[in-house]
Amino acid sequence: MSEDIKAKALNIQFLVDYQQGTVVSREVIKKELGTVTFFAFDQGQGLSEHSAPFDAMVQIIDGEAEITISGKKHTVKAGEIIIMPANEPHALQAVNSSYKMILTMIKSE
Repeated sequence: MSEDIKAKALNIQFLVDYQQGTVVSREVIKKELGTVTFFAFDQGQGLSEHSAPFDAMVQIIDGEAEITISGKKHTVKAGEIIIMPANEPHALQAVNSSYKMILTMIKSE
């Protein structure tokens, strides 16, 4: 975790900024048992289908995301969350707008 964000009240909108034509990420907590990462997806950008060995929670904090889990598309908007189950293929896409999200992954068996 960056020393510049420890023990401070911060506006989550400003922890990661949009950059044209790309996906930006900033890991704010990295521990053996899990991570918390902020992402900013420019419109048209995404993460291709993949899977992870642990459940992951996505919280949209700006815009809206198209999140596909095991072939089913979900539109997730600012203020909403979705759980991506362990070992199920998922993909994330900024279709209609740019969006920002928080990804929380807790590693457990």
